Amino acid sequence: MMSSTFTARRLAWLAAPVAMLAASAAVAHPGALPHTHGGSFLAGLMHPLSGLDHLLAMLAVGLWSCRQASALRRAMPLLIALGMVAGAGLAWGGVPLLGVEFGIASSVLLAGVLVASLVKLPSALGGTLVFAFILLHGHAHGSELAPGASAALYALGFVIASVGITLLGRLTGSWLMQRDNRWMRGIGAAIAAAGGALMLG
Repeated sequence: MMSSTFTARRLAWLAAPVAMLAASAAVAHPGALPHTHGGSFLAGLMHPLSGLDHLLAMLAVGLWSCRQASALRRAMPLLIALGMVAGAGLAWGGVPLLGVEFGIASSVLLAGVLVASLVKLPSALGGTLVFAFILLHGHAHGSELAPGASAALYALGFVIASVGITLLGRLTGSWLMQRDNRWMRGIGAAIAAAGGALMLG
């Protein structure tokens, strides 16, 4: 038992600096992305997969959700979809949100901490927190809609991708929890470290 505990901790500590380096190298929400695809649906679908900050946040939310109350787990896809669309709608309506990029990086850090701590929250509080996280991500995506592109198709693309990443995180979390929750803690710590790196720029 002592040996396996030591190994899991060592892997977690090794993963954290790797995640930090990857986060520093990533270009979060590249503004040119919507212009590089012919169709707005494809741009929306690919955009969440191209930014490490969004990818890590969605995965972390999915990982964290697998331990939450069934009501929150069932509501999670809807919360993700509503948060993304609401955030994008604010951007398209010309409503600015201060510190969006810093807030997104903070959401990665906090989501990682939630995963690492294996904390369970009341459904109302957890749902509100997730919605606030996703609102920021949706605003960032919405602000990068290419001129002349279909907002509806673009939104459909990034909602499908975001919900899909979150569900993948939930499935992965459920699989890990059936084996050893130390892996969840280690992954959460690595995600939190990446969020910290993103916050530092």
